Amino acid sequence: MIIVTGATGQLGRRVVERLLTRVPADRVGVSVRDPQKAQGLADQGVRVRQGSFTDPAGLAHAFEGATQVLVVSVDVMGDECVRQHRTAIDAAVAAGARRILYTSQMGAGATSHFQACRDHAATEEALRASGVPFTALRNGFYATSAAHFLGHAVESGRLALPADGPVAWTAHADLAEATAAILADEGRFEGPTPPLTGSRTLDFEEIAEIAAKLTGRTITRVTVPDDQYREQMIGQGVPAELSDQLLGIFLASRAGEFATVDPALATLLGREPVSTEAVLREHLSAG
Repeated sequence: MIIVTGATGQLGRRVVERLLTRVPADRVGVSVRDPQKAQGLADQGVRVRQGSFTDPAGLAHAFEGATQVLVVSVDVMGDECVRQHRTAIDAAVAAGARRILYTSQMGAGATSHFQACRDHAATEEALRASGVPFTALRNGFYATSAAHFLGHAVESGRLALPADGPVAWTAHADLAEATAAILADEGRFEGPTPPLTGSRTLDFEEIAEIAAKLTGRTITRVTVPDDQYREQMIGQGVPAELSDQLLGIFLASRAGEFATVDPALATLLGREPVSTEAVLREHLSAG
């Protein structure tokens, strides 16, 4: 029984979809906060149980009989993030899982400029301490984040962000397919994987150029001082702590933390990864 957490989220849902092309549905279970949102999976024969990283007793039921558990990282940062991940790891160990997989990130490290990468490093340490074989999926930076940072630049003609560096943006769909392949081939990677990245890096100057080409509009990349960007976010109602965390993305990219391009993802997929341009095209057409 392979258990996938967060199976109604952007990554987890795709992982389950791809996994079902590789293993029978009765070997797949999901742990979700709202089982009603996973009714479509239940209709396909997937075991759906309620589970939350803040509820150890619920996770014990959701993880029952697990041979592998995929812990999809939560969408919070800091101490609360690591605490929830440890709860999930402890529950997987208690359930008798023989392997725990975790959606980490390229650049994970205790000294990263980006809080999420420090959280990933702390979670990987918890995995090492668990005594159970584990795989930390060092995922490339999600290409949808580049689309998010575009914001209103298409309408305004200005992509105003702090100074950045090259990032190996990577599509959710590719990472989900690779994760399903790793789950179906248990033990393929021990410990952290190589960076699972797209095939090229792009900075926001290049992102602006791509968006301009796709929309036929002029979009100018404007560099905003870090302090000014932080104050702008706070002025828009973003909490100060979260503003600092988001600014960390730019500090980390300037330091080259997301600049590695590795062939591991292409090897897993058996093809070239989806381009950032394709992700942006889909985002812009949906918008």
